[in-house]
Amino acid sequence: MRVPNGGVADNGDDNVVGGRVGMAAVPEAVLATTTMEVSSDCTSTNGWWRPPGENYAHPQICFFHVLFKGAALAFYILSALFIDNFVIIFVVTVLLAALDFWVVKNVSGRILVGLRWWNEINEDGESVWKYECLDQESLSRMNKKDSWLFWWTLYLTAVAWIFFAIFSLIRFQADYLLVVGVCLTLSIANIVGFTRCRKDAKKQLQQFASQTIASRFTSTIQSAFSAV
Repeated sequence: MRVPNGGVADNGDDNVVGGRVGMAAVPEAVLATTTMEVSSDCTSTNGWWRPPGENYAHPQICFFHVLFKGAALAFYILSALFIDNFVIIFVVTVLLAALDFWVVKNVSGRILVGLRWWNEINEDGESVWKYECLDQESLSRMNKKDSWLFWWTLYLTAVAWIFFAIFSLIRFQADYLLVVGVCLTLSIANIVGFTRCRKDAKKQLQQFASQTIASRFTSTIQSAFSAV
């Protein structure tokens, strides 16, 4: 029974006075249940209580988000050591990079961070960027670990391809530079698209917040004048 501070509960027991409950008034079973609930919801580190760590909300999507990136990089590195046929290296590496591009653009980006982009040609022949994002309430509920994995792997993959491009340029390997250039272009296209989409989502969030504050302020003023 919860009693407001400063109140007195008259239930025939002197152990409940002034909002404080004596230990005798609480059965041992209740204390044991409360202890178990606290222990299951929180973890203790050096006396400080903190909430449990957040898990990945979509582990399968996260796996495929990383799979084709790692496969393209791994095949490119190993093929340079064990395969002499440049056509095989080019086709397989670019194919894996293209699969990664499609998965990120159409699947993992939409599910892990709630964003989607595409580019189309309008009637005037101009290239137009299109962006889609979830509503603001859904975006605020997105899993932090999913988002972290999405953005960091996106950037690190581009950094890895840039490194291989510099390495091929130093060694004057024009054929390998072509492979890396195609993979790097696909990776940067996703980075640019999702970065612009995220900025557009932030603008929408700011506009939504401004409209909400303005509407609440207007309703408060109207209610104040109506009360007078």
